Amino acid sequence: MDRDSFRPGPLARVKLTPENELVFVRDLRHPPETVWAALTDPDRLAEWAPFLADRDLGRPGDAVLSAVDGDQSYPAPARVLRADRPHLLEYTWGDDLLRWELTANGDGTTLTLRHRVGGPDLAAMTAAGWHVCLDVAAHLLDGDPVGPIRGAEAKDFGWADLRDAYAERLNRD
Repeated sequence: MDRDSFRPGPLARVKLTPENELVFVRDLRHPPETVWAALTDPDRLAEWAPFLADRDLGRPGDAVLSAVDGDQSYPAPARVLRADRPHLLEYTWGDDLLRWELTANGDGTTLTLRHRVGGPDLAAMTAAGWHVCLDVAAHLLDGDPVGPIRGAEAKDFGWADLRDAYAERLNRD
């Protein structure tokens, strides 16, 4: 895909739990095993995720996930707590806890991300960021890569509109 023509797709299903866990649900057109590789392989992650991983995330143990914004990277400690291929991946990233659940859905996968955030004011921003990243991941899986869109660059690709739309959706529920 021509990067300049990339635009985010429709909003995902989202909710915020009382424990400040953002629950973000998307359907992808690829089987869980393919999605698992995109979630765990450092080379695949580098093509869509907001961070670079120092190792494969498909096994428990310590890791470093470096958030990227332009030419800057910000390493943070991470720990893979669970890696049940290809259905469940759970890890910490700094103070956050992320749990990726993959459920077969016909020929595709329902991906449920549970991301514990620092407070309700961060939920819409986090949802918008994951929305952009997972749209990029979907293009990558479809064989039509866009290239990673991270940090402040996401503002050039509809992040603010997504943040506002997710804020409205989360405040309604």
